[in-house]
Amino acid sequence: MATFALDVGSRTEIPLLIAFADLTRFAAQSLHVSDERLAETIDAYYERVAARIEAAGGKLVKFVGDAALIVFQPEAVDAGIQALLDLKEEVDHGFEAMGWECRLMIKIHFGPVVAGPYGAAGAKRFDVLGKAVNAAAMLDSTGVALSAEAFRKLGPALRKRFKKHTPTITYIRTEDPHRFRRR
Repeated sequence: MATFALDVGSRTEIPLLIAFADLTRFAAQSLHVSDERLAETIDAYYERVAARIEAAGGKLVKFVGDAALIVFQPEAVDAGIQALLDLKEEVDHGFEAMGWECRLMIKIHFGPVVAGPYGAAGAKRFDVLGKAVNAAAMLDSTGVALSAEAFRKLGPALRKRFKKHTPTITYIRTEDPHRFRRR
């Protein structure tokens, strides 16, 4: 799979598949294990997420605690969403095997972002900003949810893995429960 290629020396507007992956019940679980165990577990999770995303041609933009911001270029939408679905299964099974209640929740949108270097002077790092990033973050999900824009980019085989959910229109994985959080 081709690697994510984007000039990080300057900012540019580009359409991308944007995903937020976040562990449910992680904060609650962290109260029941030692800091060392927590650190080992989250580091293994980081490695698993990065390996799966990079193998599918995506870019892991950043981690914030147990959450990850991930992007894929337009030509890698199907590979990216399949990688995210596979990642959910791996992570959920891994935490279940450890006896932890954590599960991976993924929210996916497609739209324009401004990608490039951001941060403190002398410490800029690749990031993506814009309304599309916020749209992805605001999707309601307890499992895997796609915005209508992301759903429209899917090939026919992957479309079958999702069903319409309203209001607002999102597409959820058919295996996920019908519970949704309100913000």
